[in-house]
Amino acid sequence: MPAAPFFRSTSSGVTLAVRAQPGARKTAITGVYGEGDAAQLKISVHAPPIEGRANEELTVFLARTFKLPKSSIELVSGQSSRSKVFLLRGISPAAAQSRIA
Repeated sequence: MPAAPFFRSTSSGVTLAVRAQPGARKTAITGVYGEGDAAQLKISVHAPPIEGRANEELTVFLARTFKLPKSSIELVSGQSSRSKVFLLRGISPAAAQSRIA
């Protein structure tokens, strides 16, 4: 299976490019946003984008999805943007991809 463009391997795990859609009915992966190397995993988030609530919910959702402790998920960039990059520590790109397949 070819690597998904929204995953990038790093020395400490994998980075994941996310396109968040806050204020949704429920938190769930809803598809892919963009094409090629600029593609992002589109995730609808139930929490509103107020006081970091959507970022917190995204962190918890990613920890559950990738079966990692919450402390292994770090928001690297995009604190106040819909486009975000998360670092997932302690997981390989292949394992990460298989969890969302």
